[in-house]
Amino acid sequence: MRLDLQRLKASLLLQPLASDFVEEDGALSQALTPAAVLFPIVRHPARATVLLTQRTAHLRDHAGQVSFPGGRVEADDLSPVYTALRETEEEIGLPRERIEILGFLPEYRTGTGFRVTPVVALIEPPFDLRLDPLEVAEVFEVPLAFLLDPANHQQREMFYRGALRRYYAMPYGDHLIWGATAGMIRSLSERLGLQASARCGIVEL
Repeated sequence: MRLDLQRLKASLLLQPLASDFVEEDGALSQALTPAAVLFPIVRHPARATVLLTQRTAHLRDHAGQVSFPGGRVEADDLSPVYTALRETEEEIGLPRERIEILGFLPEYRTGTGFRVTPVVALIEPPFDLRLDPLEVAEVFEVPLAFLLDPANHQQREMFYRGALRRYYAMPYGDHLIWGATAGMIRSLSERLGLQASARCGIVEL
């Protein structure tokens, strides 16, 4: 079904706010590394999807995991938007002029030491991608309705740094979306009020 852009935009922050954040279970409280990711929503004629990447297996951080395009804030980056756009272009070759920024989700603080600004954006197809083989093994799309549906949000547990941590996971086909990526998707779902009713979304679920 058609994407309700007005409702989506109304759920987002106009600017990142230091006082508005989500903490992962076991998130560190000090010495967090700033980062930014692009939450790219692709508006296909039939349905909206989210563009995700599968990281290569040899990376230092989050090797082999499903993630949004993005990365650490560099010293000369002008803003979280600049970081997200730069990293997206470097990782998957999506040019900045094809990306419309819609707003921001609350900063996401991870148990691995990052404070991530999620930049929500709209992508209009068609577009060509050019993957960096050193960082990205695969790019794939998942229906936005599937990701926002609370019925697809599994709660799992694992031991990390000597403690039991809880996290969200969203299996989709051969892919497992989990950890920070799943947490940021859950954040959008909550801001849209989808936890109370699985049938009140911005797209038909």
